[in-house]
Amino acid sequence: MTPRVPIAQLVQRIHFEDFGGAEFERLVFAYHVRAGWREVEWYGQTGSDQGRDIVGECADDVGNFRRAVIQCVNRGSLTQAKAKMDIDKALSFDPSIASFKFVTRGTVSAARRNAIKAFSDKCGVNHLTIWSGADFEENLRLIGEDLLRRFCMGEAFPDGAEKLRSFADDFPSLGDEESLAQMAAVFDRPAFRTPFFRECSLHAFQQAVEDTIAALNTGLWRTREGEDIRRIPSVHHLRNPVAKRHVTRAIQLVDELRRTFVSGLRDGTIKPCGCGNPSCTIFMVEPSMGERLDRIRSDALQTFHSAWPGFAVALE
Repeated sequence: MTPRVPIAQLVQRIHFEDFGGAEFERLVFAYHVRAGWREVEWYGQTGSDQGRDIVGECADDVGNFRRAVIQCVNRGSLTQAKAKMDIDKALSFDPSIASFKFVTRGTVSAARRNAIKAFSDKCGVNHLTIWSGADFEENLRLIGEDLLRRFCMGEAFPDGAEKLRSFADDFPSLGDEESLAQMAAVFDRPAFRTPFFRECSLHAFQQAVEDTIAALNTGLWRTREGEDIRRIPSVHHLRNPVAKRHVTRAIQLVDELRRTFVSGLRDGTIKPCGCGNPSCTIFMVEPSMGERLDRIRSDALQTFHSAWPGFAVALE
């Protein structure tokens, strides 16, 4: 039975300043493993980080991965001089870096964020993320409450990167049945339950399909506006090779659904009304294209059903 933790320990603001730099880096590393980053390496522990405490591959909105650097700033504030130095050092080591992320325990003003963003743009870093301590804590509570609880209760994290990666790769005790049940929730939306000719918004349909691909691939389930809903198991957590193969095929079919939809917009078999409003409910679709989209979608649902028979596949 999991011991009960005093509510105050989990609700009150976390005082990251009470912990050392190594502990803070361990927590940042563990979070990003938990968040579905791939090939995550921790350089800060070696004492020669070259402006890159952590390096890994993060997913974009459609599930494609890009190389990224994370710099942990266990200080009261992120100064512009510190940010510039870290970006310069990282780029001098690897000029191809196009994504950079700062995770700090302090606050970061809008003016400071803008100044650092202007510098990163000038250096060719196309993707910059800056998390204050509050931002980091909020994201930890979303998908890593257990990591945060362990951190706050003083229970030591593993020292080595490999042990820490194994520890943080979440859902270690979740069986495939439970994992598949959680993954199935991403299909519980109109884009997968309503015949295409009854779809209300072309924009919403495409966004839902792209969000579903990302969720099944990475475990990051987001709203249409890009806000994280929660962390779920991804296809990579499945142990049964047959179930994993079926889910992988289902993801491929959902991607085929996306590509077919985009193709329809290009060749005119799917036409928006022309008003310019992306949320407009009026559009035209050739019957053969609507049938094709419904068929691909049905195949995707049926394939997921093959992985988990408890999954319902019927359209409305």
